[in-house]
Amino acid sequence: MPYQPRIVDSELASRLEASGAVVIEGPKACGKTETARQRASSEVLLDIDQNARQAVAVDPGLVLVGPTPRLIDEWQVEPEIWNQVRREVDARKQAGQFILTGSAVPPDDARRHSGAGRISHVRMRPMSLFELGYSNGNAPLAGLLAGENFQASDPGLTVGDLAREVSLGGWPGLRGLEPDQGLIAVRDYLDEICRVDVNRVDNSERNPDKIFQLVRSLARNTTTYASAKSLATDAGDDGALNDRTVRVYLDLLSRLMIVENQPSWAPHLRSRYRLRSAPKWLFVDPSIAVAALRATPERLLGDLNLFGLLFESMIIRDLRVYAQANDAQVLQYRDSNDHEVDAIIETADGRWAAIEIKLGTGQIDFGASQLKRFVEQIDLSKCGHPAALAIITATGYGYRRTDGIQVIPAGALGP
Repeated sequence: MPYQPRIVDSELASRLEASGAVVIEGPKACGKTETARQRASSEVLLDIDQNARQAVAVDPGLVLVGPTPRLIDEWQVEPEIWNQVRREVDARKQAGQFILTGSAVPPDDARRHSGAGRISHVRMRPMSLFELGYSNGNAPLAGLLAGENFQASDPGLTVGDLAREVSLGGWPGLRGLEPDQGLIAVRDYLDEICRVDVNRVDNSERNPDKIFQLVRSLARNTTTYASAKSLATDAGDDGALNDRTVRVYLDLLSRLMIVENQPSWAPHLRSRYRLRSAPKWLFVDPSIAVAALRATPERLLGDLNLFGLLFESMIIRDLRVYAQANDAQVLQYRDSNDHEVDAIIETADGRWAAIEIKLGTGQIDFGASQLKRFVEQIDLSKCGHPAALAIITATGYGYRRTDGIQVIPAGALGP
């Protein structure tokens, strides 16, 4: 299949012009290698090239020789490569020498230099609806953060289309498969994580069944504020898990970049309520939750509560991809009165937008009331007025309400 352009392509190109080496980090199968190959002039694939690993054992510098940028795929398989790359970048004193890809964060090593000033990092996630061709991008996040208003015709995505995309996810290697084949492939992917990858990432022997118990618990609690203790209770009906074990497993899954928390936003309040700082835990792609629950698109259509949570997870995935392209981060808000906002997009220069995510168009008025109540509690004199308040829906039209809140269908959202 021809290469499908990714939003991160331009970021990679820019960083190669400014840094001696760039690391592309993301979960396995999200497309890191193919993206790196679009810029690389030579490569070494450490995860499958036994000869290369043997060469590293003799002299790590041997695998760095080749036309530049040189791709070193899955560098964490041989972590000593890191310091070799750093030293070589120092010696060559030229930008764009190496591209490293990694689908796991290796254990901390005091001997490994941070790479600051020499090695730049790019985060990569599964494909967004825009990259997959299911969104026309007529309502870009960049425009929203600039205070622009949008009108968009119905993009034509149906609830059934979205149930399928939530279930199959943004994995580029699965495009073109029949839905049943795709569902099996994601389940196999999850099984490999639980049985092989978790043990490999910290050279330990973890019980894969217990890992899967936690993954199922995370799937049931996706986009919620479940604590380690509540996840342990939910996952360990037979007493097999405790909250300490859950924290260890969460750390391992985070290092594999399979789960990614959504930190809290901390504005100044003018209300009597206090901010809560607990993050939300989400999978990097909602299809992992679908696989853990052995769900299907048809089942999601019959359980709109679950579907709504997974739809929110998918939109957060997309917002993270689009926010990264705009030098922004995706946060969330919750106060001691349990008033929540699904996503706060905050740029490096301080602009911000608040977003509610609703599966059904019948929830638009409720989402708008939530946003207006939220703004009333914020001390705008200290954090500034929002660039936008918006509600992202599954289907329908895009427009600006009379109260100024934007309504954006998922099929129009873009970078």
